[in-house]
Amino acid sequence: METVERYEKHLLGNYAPAPITLVRGEGTRVWDDTGRRYLDFCSGLATNSLGHAHPHWVAAVSAQAATLAHVSNLFRNKKQALLAQKLSTRTDSTAGLGKFFFCNSGTEANEALLKLARLHGRHKSGGIEGASRKIVVACNAFHGRTFGAMSVTPQEKIQKGFRPLLDEIVTAPLNNTEKFEALIDDDTAAVLVEPLQGEGGLATASAEFLHALRALCDKHGALLLFDEIQTGVARTGKFFAFEHAAVSPDAFSLAKGLAGGFPIGAVWIAEKHASLFAPGSHGTTFGGNPLACAAAIAVQEVIDEEHLLEKIPLRSKSWHASLNALAARYPNQVREVRGIGYLTGLALRTTASPFVSALRENNLLTAAAGDNVVRLLPPLTVSPDELDESIRILEFTLKQLQA
Repeated sequence: METVERYEKHLLGNYAPAPITLVRGEGTRVWDDTGRRYLDFCSGLATNSLGHAHPHWVAAVSAQAATLAHVSNLFRNKKQALLAQKLSTRTDSTAGLGKFFFCNSGTEANEALLKLARLHGRHKSGGIEGASRKIVVACNAFHGRTFGAMSVTPQEKIQKGFRPLLDEIVTAPLNNTEKFEALIDDDTAAVLVEPLQGEGGLATASAEFLHALRALCDKHGALLLFDEIQTGVARTGKFFAFEHAAVSPDAFSLAKGLAGGFPIGAVWIAEKHASLFAPGSHGTTFGGNPLACAAAIAVQEVIDEEHLLEKIPLRSKSWHASLNALAARYPNQVREVRGIGYLTGLALRTTASPFVSALRENNLLTAAAGDNVVRLLPPLTVSPDELDESIRILEFTLKQLQA
């Protein structure tokens, strides 16, 4: 009870944590303070990409912590340069030439994208401050909780109580090309979408829709921005989710799984737009510190050394087949299976929270997405046996709730 009492006495009530206290993790498993073990398909909300305490990650973080943890961006550090180089080997062949900026979180990365949009709008209008600042986003999007990121997150539960937010933010339904086309014009600075909406219910942007956005942005001189915070770093079976559609953005954001549980965010900007950020136009104290970058480098090394980009599409295909078979057996409870790779979930016919709680009681940790989707986020290193175990727990829980 000590931890519960400390939470209630000393922490703000802006979270509603589950009634368990986690104390240890190893691989895909976590243990609470009573010794109970869980299969972790929450993964720190898609952040623990290598699971818990992966030996290579632990060694890299420990060695860097004992060497040089932080110096600020007043000085260069080798790990930041190396991380940018490693990520560039992936972007060069998928998005083209560009440059990176490192920060501390996904919402910070998206704030940088919004500043880029403003800079681009001023540039395209001949240097007029505040001109061409319209940003078009998708309904049910989630881009963060700071003021700029909230402004482009058109959800009442996120924005309520904090208005007025940024103006000239307009929305259209995901995959509705006609409605996006009606909103995108020469005064548009940028279009910002998630290739697969994580918090919004796991709706996937179609390849045809993303190609149409690319053409519309080119026509009107707007930036095409992708939020890859939850979808990036191999979670969908490609290192970047936009690779599934073979569409190149002008810039994109990364965070969550990039450093395997260590706080980091990143923005990639295409070469032709990178010069919009001049010295002093943006910054961060902690962003790109050696410790965070060492953690992110270790994640990439494990992805390559363990051939995860080859394993995830194969293993997730079989897992998705089992999930779809499960949905077919319980049509009164499950509407459909959504998502790609290891960013997937069950869209229910009722609200998701009771099912998430029941799964936890049966030793499977998951998260809700939107009102009625149970999100399944196994670590990238999950084994076939653990994927099968998740199916057994899901079915057992569906049977319980049906009864």
